[in-house]
Amino acid sequence: VRLASELKLFDDSSNKIINPKQFVNEILIDATIQDDPKYGKYFILPPHSFALGRTIESFNIPRNILVICLGKSTYARTGLIVNITPIEPEFRGTITLEFSNTTNLPIMLFANEGIAQFLFFNSDEECESSYNDRNGKYQNQIEITGPKI
Repeated sequence: VRLASELKLFDDSSNKIINPKQFVNEILIDATIQDDPKYGKYFILPPHSFALGRTIESFNIPRNILVICLGKSTYARTGLIVNITPIEPEFRGTITLEFSNTTNLPIMLFANEGIAQFLFFNSDEECESSYNDRNGKYQNQIEITGPKI
């Protein structure tokens, strides 16, 4: 999947505690997109930081398919971790991606280029209770979405 041209960083100047049960979107700030004639559009992910991005692609997962999101090895070799996350049967929308820079150096993340890969697992049966059946809280998301509980 490709990284859309928006990325949100956690604003460490806010001195707030991140509470996933009462998440405050104001601690997310837009990363500046830069343009290089040779490399194209990119973001800088600062050392030891965390960011949220999203896929360009939108999904409509069938009821008998489970998807797992994994990072790409090229980025992994730079110290970037893309959170491993499941995408459940009957999820619809874009995927919010989570990135961690584990290094002491900034990492360039390129917009509109491959950033993660998805593994699709096909079942011989449909699931008993899909993401749609449970009114999943991230259903139909089109923007970067922070945690909801």
